[in-house]
Amino acid sequence: MAVEGSQRVAALAQRGQVRLAVTRAVPEEVPVAFTYGRQTHAVMMASPCDLEDFAVGFSLTEEIAADAGAIGGIEVVRVAEGIELRIDLRAEAAERLAARRRRLAGPVGCGLCGIESLAEAVRAVRGVGGALVLSPAEIGEALAVLAPAQRLNAETHAVHAAGFWRPGAGLLALREDVGRHNALDKLIGALARAGTGAADGAILLTSRVSVEMVQKAAIAGASVVVAVSAPTALAVRLADAAGMTLVAIARNDGFEIFTHPERIPAFPASRVSAAHVA
Repeated sequence: MAVEGSQRVAALAQRGQVRLAVTRAVPEEVPVAFTYGRQTHAVMMASPCDLEDFAVGFSLTEEIAADAGAIGGIEVVRVAEGIELRIDLRAEAAERLAARRRRLAGPVGCGLCGIESLAEAVRAVRGVGGALVLSPAEIGEALAVLAPAQRLNAETHAVHAAGFWRPGAGLLALREDVGRHNALDKLIGALARAGTGAADGAILLTSRVSVEMVQKAAIAGASVVVAVSAPTALAVRLADAAGMTLVAIARNDGFEIFTHPERIPAFPASRVSAAHVA
């Protein structure tokens, strides 16, 4: 039986001079529409799993809802074209969304236009705090449990994951999706629905770290983000400004700390030296 979010499809495999009929598990990808008050706000291509988490996380990271309690209900409606997430907001959040729509509507009704769209794309993030300190060994422990928990990726080898790891508790949550932003939104939604704060643990990412990933993690209140791939320069600047510790290029043999290294003190006997990385 295929893992949720995947399907088995037929393919022809070329192996040297031999061609074989095979089946392979591939991830599903469907359009998911987010509607508020029955008005479509956005459509994302996503894996069709953990959709309630997705609805909550997207609403939080888009700053439509201040917390999970601002969402009155979620209805997942499957239609021929994809999936509609019908999200009902409580009064205050609904008023905030209406005001935002009015503010972003251009004079000719073009929506997010010009300088407003640029400002929205690189919007400043709130500062993160927290007294979390992680040892290099704990970073290694967190990474070690990440891959075994990725059931959909183990089946398809084609999706991203976002996880939350806390010292002494281990991997508390993990979500997967064909889109890296979606996986993080799902994780943030899962944490919010469980009432779990992100300040006392590390968000783990299997993808590169773009500015949107830092923005989303900061909204969740995460003070440490650990990624297996590299960050963009803008992501580094934003993480630094937010007070976030950004760890990337994290592998079995080590990692690189790009911002706020005070949360990850070096081993007492280690020697800190400068190195140029191409």
